Amino acid sequence: MISTLLQFFAFQGTALIIEIPLMENSEINGAYIEWEDNQYELTLTEDNALVALIGIDLDTSAGSYIVPLSYVENENQFELEILLEVGSWTFPTTELTVEPQYVSLSPENLERANRDSRLISEAYSIRSDINAWQDQFMVPLQGVSEGSNFGHRRVFNGEPRAPHSGADLASPTGTEIYASNSGQIVLAEDLFFSGQAVFIDHGSGIFTTYLHLSEILVEEGQMVEKGELIGLVGATGRVTGPHLHWGARIGTARVDPFSLVAN
Repeated sequence: MISTLLQFFAFQGTALIIEIPLMENSEINGAYIEWEDNQYELTLTEDNALVALIGIDLDTSAGSYIVPLSYVENENQFELEILLEVGSWTFPTTELTVEPQYVSLSPENLERANRDSRLISEAYSIRSDINAWQDQFMVPLQGVSEGSNFGHRRVFNGEPRAPHSGADLASPTGTEIYASNSGQIVLAEDLFFSGQAVFIDHGSGIFTTYLHLSEILVEEGQMVEKGELIGLVGATGRVTGPHLHWGARIGTARVDPFSLVAN
């Protein structure tokens, strides 16, 4: 066993690429990182490096973490330790006013919301080997370079709710939305809170989400290419106006989707 300490840094709520250079002509038989109850498999690149994309959840405490990484190279077992420094990020509180039905749920709406939660959990549980995430991600709206409200602590009609797990991209109803990377549609559904929604699996537990659409233009199970038209901006579900909620999930980590573009 060989132990080496490698250092990486990331802020709360961001994606982080872990890259481990190897010897030439390496043969790898299994490579994994264990981080926050997630097991990430590393992929061998053409440049002879092991690479994984991991997520730092927006609620992960700032501080120093020792993260184990193991792999078998040319029949030799390697056990490494990564020193991961998580930097603090300030997430403001946002107060919003929405229709009362989205705060005080009727029995029917509560049943629907619980059903939606199960559908979303099933989608996020998928672990495929698509590996489309190795291509750089793009912003799903043309001409947009930034979003807002990621990680904001939200208060609806005076009631505290879960942090905002995506970025809001302001745009008129009917604006075309494009897949931020290649992958498979694992959910295309009208959801109570999220409105008309599309979830894309990019492989290795990496997903992007597109919420509050006015129209869905893809179907579950469909494979899409990066930049392919998947829907139109709308104002469906729990919203205050038309926009695209663009989200990203890596394992169980809720991350700012713009950090995928940066990587």
